[in-house]
Amino acid sequence: GRSSSPAPCPKGRKKFATSFLGHPEIFPMVFTEKTQEIFNCRVNEDITEENPFKLLKKEDIIQDMKTRAAISDFHPVKKVVLEYPGEELLIVLDTEFKYGQNFYLVATEEAKENLLNPPEPVEEGGETKEGTPEEFVYKPPVPKPWVSLGSEKEVEEESVKETVTKIKYEISRLRRQFGAAVTFTDRNASNVKDGYIECTSYQDKNFSIKQLERDVGAQFVPKVRETSTQTKWTYPRNATTQYFPREFSNEEKEQCLSSDDLKEFITSVVEIALQQNEIMNAFFDDWKALAEDESSFGGKSDAYLKEYQSFTDLHSLKNRTVTCIGWHPTIYGIIAVSVTERLTYEDRVNLSGKLLLWKSLILFWSFSDPIHPQLLLECPEDIFCFQFCPSDPNIIAGGCINGQVALWDISEYEEKLQNAKTGAGGSKNTPSFIQAQQSGKEPHFVRYCAVSSIEYGHKAVVTDIHWLPDYFEVNKMGLTFENRAGVCVQLVTCSADCLILFWDIRAPKLNVQASSEKTKEEKAIEAPPDVPTTFTHLDLSWRPLMKVLYTDILWRNEARLQKNGGSGSWVGAPEMQFNPLHNPLLDLYLNSSVIVCFDGELIYSDWKMERESDTGRLISQKPANKYTIHDGIVNTIQRSPFFKDIILSIGGWNFAIWKEGVTSGPILQSCCSPKRYTVGHWSLSRAGVFFIGREDGNIDIWDLLEKTHEPSQTQNISISMITCIKPWIVSSKQHFLAISDDLGTLHILEISWTLSHPSSNERASVLHYFEREVKHLDYFQQRQEFRARERKEIELEKQRNKTKSKEQMEEQMNMDYLEFLEVEKKILIDLGLLREPERHSYMAGS
Repeated sequence: GRSSSPAPCPKGRKKFATSFLGHPEIFPMVFTEKTQEIFNCRVNEDITEENPFKLLKKEDIIQDMKTRAAISDFHPVKKVVLEYPGEELLIVLDTEFKYGQNFYLVATEEAKENLLNPPEPVEEGGETKEGTPEEFVYKPPVPKPWVSLGSEKEVEEESVKETVTKIKYEISRLRRQFGAAVTFTDRNASNVKDGYIECTSYQDKNFSIKQLERDVGAQFVPKVRETSTQTKWTYPRNATTQYFPREFSNEEKEQCLSSDDLKEFITSVVEIALQQNEIMNAFFDDWKALAEDESSFGGKSDAYLKEYQSFTDLHSLKNRTVTCIGWHPTIYGIIAVSVTERLTYEDRVNLSGKLLLWKSLILFWSFSDPIHPQLLLECPEDIFCFQFCPSDPNIIAGGCINGQVALWDISEYEEKLQNAKTGAGGSKNTPSFIQAQQSGKEPHFVRYCAVSSIEYGHKAVVTDIHWLPDYFEVNKMGLTFENRAGVCVQLVTCSADCLILFWDIRAPKLNVQASSEKTKEEKAIEAPPDVPTTFTHLDLSWRPLMKVLYTDILWRNEARLQKNGGSGSWVGAPEMQFNPLHNPLLDLYLNSSVIVCFDGELIYSDWKMERESDTGRLISQKPANKYTIHDGIVNTIQRSPFFKDIILSIGGWNFAIWKEGVTSGPILQSCCSPKRYTVGHWSLSRAGVFFIGREDGNIDIWDLLEKTHEPSQTQNISISMITCIKPWIVSSKQHFLAISDDLGTLHILEISWTLSHPSSNERASVLHYFEREVKHLDYFQQRQEFRARERKEIELEKQRNKTKSKEQMEEQMNMDYLEFLEVEKKILIDLGLLREPERHSYMAGS
């Protein structure tokens, strides 16, 4: 209905989209430095926070819009300026960004006068004393009479009325036929014309018409209802309120303290309460303890991921996908991502010349600036994986698509990243992205310090990279020994060429070199002046310390390539689409063990080298165990942060959980998912929780204490494939989950309390679950062996029965033959054809 309507807006401003919601006279605007210089309204010079007002002449604004046209900052409010009744317009500096921009325009004379000359508050003298608050008097609302604004006429016009004349039918019958007896007879319907009619189904065209529009009139009457509920803070807004407490007067306080009711309450209740406090803890939060117990059974309902921030760059991330995510180990709010072109193997080969002109980057984002990257690391080729050095976060190692390994040193930009996390360097009330927009500064490009030799490195894309811990090293034999320096100096990489390479970033030992080698070193090209000289000794000459080769996997891959005519890719990657479905992946452990994934196969091996008995060469050991569980490329293999012998592997349409030392198979294997899994990661705070990304943009949240046959929750994150997942713990109250998609967007999600805070006995419960599954697996293995022995015994029993029955048949045949001879002899004797001597010879001959 139209019982009430809002106040009419000035002409031309009713449909203006830039006016602030709830304040039609306020229009937020962004003034660049050029506009501030033209109109003499420079921030902190001509206009300050103490004096934020500036009057601009209407004709000057119109002249600026004519001169600069669409470039003018007043172009969005051109219609408001032209229809403004006064000669001067008021511009106000919005230092607190109350309306979203750094300035706002006042579009009415009344609002301009109220801002320039605010009305003085009216003081009511004689009614209240100074310092004494006025007594609050509640005034109930008085209903106002309903005033019609003509809505009845519109409802009457829109109501449906019958305009077509109704058709009338009259049915008559002879009077003598009423009440007459009815006689039924049989007849052949085929002998009579029109004896039967066949009613076949047909398509009625009247019901195939699609209704596009309907004009309906309705009268809405509001229903009054009083209700209450507890709701979530879905849309947080900054708001303030001013109030004063209502207190008793001095007389009321004295009267209350001297009352008999208070004395009776103290003597009867307080004494008992004090005695109870000695027996039990009165300040124990029973509700919190109850909620903690319920959390182990999935009782909480806030298990969700809340969008915190997102990052994207239309220039650097166009037609690119994120391949790896890395949180800065020491600086809060700094996160790095590597990107690569979304091209198939054939497209990459065809565009190999153009790809040299495109920059391969690693972008550093800051929470304080979601628009502009803080640093851009230039790469020799597209980076598929990278990792910060644990002992020195300024050192970064990355694996390239062409098999090379690159190193960066960002020590010079550490202070810039430290300042970026708080937005330092500008006005305290101006956000950093506004400062960057006004200053026009471009992000810094950092070139790599060193890159490995192409000849001695990987022959395919580097799919995973790890720094060895700072407390042990590996020699050329694969033996581990103590790292006395306490600094990470070695890293390990794997690739689709079935090689695992160990690298050392320290300078090689000086040996006696030939004169030709010295001449080559003298002619070496010096590094550019803006590139740190940290790893100059490794650039283009860096060789791996040790190689681990899986020959049986390599042979199968070569056979697969030959079978496909050489057009395929290593390890059977489908159409060689360069996405972060890393294959193979590796997982390291301190006992010199390594787990490698090849095209759905998991290989558990030892990286120690052994010598051949014939040639004495160093070769890799044969895999200890091989499993084929996944029905597609394995993209994730990771140890649990709580149990070092529990391993999660994800690939194809399922995942599996393994226990090191259990060689009979996985202790938990999921069923096939409706969508293909692309990446996954363990939770850093809860032992039984892990996250899995899918190709449809959804995230499956698995909680093993709640469900083991299906995910406890599925949440949509993006419209494209999830490529990377990386959690990070900021504090005990704030846990983040970084998720990237195939479109190049980085989503930062805040993990809820239920998914980030474990119950008091969660670790023990998960450990008990894993141990129980190991026992079930052992029992299943024993049952399999028992069934195999049982089947073998049944087969032997059948063989014995067959042999026994054959002997019985032969014995029976012999007895039947002897009986036949006796009968024949008796017949011959009775006939006189056989005499006594002949009888003996007959029997002997028989």
